[in-house]
Amino acid sequence: MLDQGAPPHQRSRTVPAPPGLGARLMRRKPVERLVAEGGQGEGGSLRRSLGLWQLTMISIGATLGTGIFVVLGEAVPKAGPAVTLSFVIAGLTALFSALSYAELAGTIPVAGSSYSYAYATMGELIAWVCGWCLVLEYGVSVAAVAVGWGEYLNELLDGTIGVTIPAALSAPPGDGGVFNLPALIVVLLAMTFLLGGARESARANTVMVVVKIAALVLFCAIGVQGFRSGNYDDFMPLGMAGVSAAGATLFFSYIGFDAASTAGEEATNAQRDLPRAIMLSLVIVTALYVLVAAVAVGARPWRDFTDSEAALAQIMRDVTGQTFWGTLLAFCAVIAIASVVLTVLYGQTRILFAMSRDGLVPKVFSRVHPKTGAPRANTLIVSLFCGVLAAAVPLGQLADATSIGTLFAFALVNVAVVVLRRTRPEMPRTFRVPLSPLLPALGLAFCLWMMGSLSAVTWVVFGVWMAVGLVVYFLYGHRRSRLASSEVK
Repeated sequence: MLDQGAPPHQRSRTVPAPPGLGARLMRRKPVERLVAEGGQGEGGSLRRSLGLWQLTMISIGATLGTGIFVVLGEAVPKAGPAVTLSFVIAGLTALFSALSYAELAGTIPVAGSSYSYAYATMGELIAWVCGWCLVLEYGVSVAAVAVGWGEYLNELLDGTIGVTIPAALSAPPGDGGVFNLPALIVVLLAMTFLLGGARESARANTVMVVVKIAALVLFCAIGVQGFRSGNYDDFMPLGMAGVSAAGATLFFSYIGFDAASTAGEEATNAQRDLPRAIMLSLVIVTALYVLVAAVAVGARPWRDFTDSEAALAQIMRDVTGQTFWGTLLAFCAVIAIASVVLTVLYGQTRILFAMSRDGLVPKVFSRVHPKTGAPRANTLIVSLFCGVLAAAVPLGQLADATSIGTLFAFALVNVAVVVLRRTRPEMPRTFRVPLSPLLPALGLAFCLWMMGSLSAVTWVVFGVWMAVGLVVYFLYGHRRSRLASSEVK
């Protein structure tokens, strides 16, 4: 409003009132800006070097291994032989969310995965909550996978040189140990690959993925020889509640199919290849999981799976009566689980990279090394954190905490795909979720159902984690948001 009584050069304009707290929390980052900033970091840019094959291998590498090599021993006592049904339920939950991920990855091909999708559709606060859940999903799952790696390393050492790492140095406190040294070692090995750059990491991962698939096929070929139909007589001994509880735990083993979406800024043709990589990897992983679980339960009574984190190697040894096959599988599992650590750790660093670029976490996470095109400081910080966590916390607690964070993030993705369809229907999409909004609604419902199947302790941990996240956001992210700074200018 102008002051009409004053000379023109003295007239002042009324400064518009700043937006209220609610408006600031709901501010959305335009899709065009998200895409335009793709690859840009502090002091350099990420390099686009990944094609469809590498992206698919990243998703398979991040997914295939943990659930079947490690968490299977945690899930079978909860569901009995019906653990195969638990895998199917967890796979369906992942499928509905994967469809939403595929559409959004092709529409918004950036490194932040569901964090960036939420920022474009539901606002900054929801994006932060989603990103904080992804930190729980990726960071903690790296630690959980690393815990299981030590079990197979001991199997390998026992079968080759007849020695094992003492329990005090191969298990975390609460599981009979003092410090899980192998878990820390595998995280540091993955860190070494990642510091070399995305292309070099992808090559190493591809080799490891081929090894792990071959190992699972070998297990099925040998394990089926010990198949006993009587092991399936009491198919659902703990009822549907047990199947649901096991499915919630096994959802941990599907974490990673979305890892390709974190590579959106390093893909050569992200809009075309990301949706394909996500869907292809999920189909391959689900088929292998169900097949291996069916053979494993058929070859071993379900009650014998208690406290067994290297169950497949033990089954191979029991079926053949020889240590060679179990040792060979343990070797393949060591390679396979290492690839999960590598690719999930990669995804975590790229999500923090995107959050840092938006100003919500410190700049150090988006600093890019000019020679390798990789966020080195980010990789070092995340790796050391995950390594120490893996060395100090038991597997079961880590797996359930990771599952609830993942399910919450996936639920938000199913909402985001519907919101973007309504708010930006004109945007080009290389993949579209069929029967929308029905399938995204089913994805949301499945996520909420499986979250409800987790224990009260897991919910308490999740609640504390989210409370800490909100404190961090309001003390740091909300004040330093680059989107807010650009709006003020």
